[in-house]
Amino acid sequence: MDPILLLLFGYCAAIFAASFAGGRFSVLGALTHTRTQVVMSLVAGLMLGIALYHLLPHGLELIPQPESAKKGLFWAALGIIAMVGLLRMFQFNQYDFSADAQALRAARAHGRHAVNARSVASVALGMSIHAITEGIALGAAVQAGGPLTASSALPGLGAFVAIALHKPLDAYSVLSMMRSGGYSRRSRNLANLGFALLCPLVALATFWAGAQLGATQAGVLAGYALCFTAGTFLCVALSDLLPEIHFHSHDRLKLMCALLVGTGIAYALRFAEAAIAPHGH
Repeated sequence: MDPILLLLFGYCAAIFAASFAGGRFSVLGALTHTRTQVVMSLVAGLMLGIALYHLLPHGLELIPQPESAKKGLFWAALGIIAMVGLLRMFQFNQYDFSADAQALRAARAHGRHAVNARSVASVALGMSIHAITEGIALGAAVQAGGPLTASSALPGLGAFVAIALHKPLDAYSVLSMMRSGGYSRRSRNLANLGFALLCPLVALATFWAGAQLGATQAGVLAGYALCFTAGTFLCVALSDLLPEIHFHSHDRLKLMCALLVGTGIAYALRFAEAAIAPHGH
């Protein structure tokens, strides 16, 4: 098997496991409010760094001159606008299902179910579309990295880490909403399985589609896809970051440290991508 395809299969298997585990964790009960905010801040910082240090620079390198920067930033802006539209329509960035948050939602609902079928469907659809963009980013990043050699970089590592750490939060959010809405265990298990498979399948399909094109065409399309996904990552990161860092009066230092750790990991992965490579052809 082609080593680059084998690497992508490894990425996909790890993402599937992370997402499925995040969904399964929802049955164990809600996280505490503080722990949820810390995890969200860490992942927001990581996604912010991956967008700026990995996806956008790699995308701009693949878009041909002249005016590659203008074209790449245009597609990044499209990604931001698209994700803002999705957030406005589906409001799927609801990650906090701590006991405190659920009690607050119940109080605001005046005793009625705060979670209903419409809200679950909205969140599930929004998360699924977001998973599709992540799959496109991973497939394009690995495709753009070229063949693996002993001296090559490890393609797609940054995108893989950001997605793998973000998927458990997404799955936890969807499955927690379903659990709060009274869905059966069988329905939740099927939803968890389908959601965990979505991003890997899209990543493999993106890689396959790129392989059917010529190297030049595949590279250009991968560049546009990476810039577009960088915009979606920036939007998701900031939509999680701003509320959790700016509007929370408690644990500000802890949340800011989590943010800095996330961006630091993303920056460090720039060197890991070049330093970690399989030995041999």
